[in-house]
Amino acid sequence: MKVKIGYRTLKTAIGTGVAITIAQLFSLDNYVSAGILTILCIKPTTKRSFRSSWERFLACLLGIVFSAVFFEGIGYTPFSISLLLLFFIPVVVAIKATEGVITSSVIILHIYNFNHVSWGIVWNEVAIIVIGIGVALLFNLYMPNLEKDLMKIRKQIEEKFSIILMEYAVYLREGESNWDGKEIIEVGDLLQYAKNLALKDIENHMLRDDDKYYVYFKMREKQFAILERVLPIISSLDQTYLHGRTMADFMEKLSCSVKPQNTANVFLEELETMREEFRNSPLPADREEFETRSALLYFLNEVEQYLLLKRYFKPGAFSKAE
Repeated sequence: MKVKIGYRTLKTAIGTGVAITIAQLFSLDNYVSAGILTILCIKPTTKRSFRSSWERFLACLLGIVFSAVFFEGIGYTPFSISLLLLFFIPVVVAIKATEGVITSSVIILHIYNFNHVSWGIVWNEVAIIVIGIGVALLFNLYMPNLEKDLMKIRKQIEEKFSIILMEYAVYLREGESNWDGKEIIEVGDLLQYAKNLALKDIENHMLRDDDKYYVYFKMREKQFAILERVLPIISSLDQTYLHGRTMADFMEKLSCSVKPQNTANVFLEELETMREEFRNSPLPADREEFETRSALLYFLNEVEQYLLLKRYFKPGAFSKAE
């Protein structure tokens, strides 16, 4: 079995050791807790790490205050701990610092174990909190660049879009195809993975708003929904119908233009020309031709929506990546 050590695992392992070492150098009581805080605060993204660290820091400080009030006021007994937590946890939830419940409870138990509260003990606990969280934040400032991964998956999605569109063109022209449709399933999975990866990339950029890939994948997701929707229509079209072959040629050209750059306007103009030709063509001679033309017009309208989604997308963000 192949074992892979990722960036987060590496940062957690090294960061924990560093936090414990620093706390130990300061001769802090319960210095191991600094390592626990580091483990809990290293998250998959920079944004989540900062948010988690803030919640834990706030909850821990609040825990020190509650400990001083309850233990010194009621006594150092198990009943005091239960009563403290009964009031403390709702307050932490109310201030939206729920991730800090566990770590602050550890701080509370430290103070309970000391059996008294003094400025020295408060300093000890604050130092543990600052060291544990500080080391986690320092290590989590570095995140691997996801640009190459995002670009790679973008190209994979575009390639599969091209295959799907080409297969649609083949079926419109010939009425049959050996295509097994596997790209339909693969694109769905790729888009979900791509969006998650793009969101992770966004959360790693604390000082800049860069959601170009997420917006792009959302646009492709909407286009993909259209491609899925028109599949039954294509299979029902009469391939001997002249305009069906015209549409096949159009889809073939479209399959060669799946890229970030915006070419939608060119295809929209061509689509409008085709629509005019349909309108000016003779009325259907029979019911079968009427149904074929209706299906083809529906297909044309769906393709128009597909292209409009692309037209509203701003491709300039990808110019440097190409």
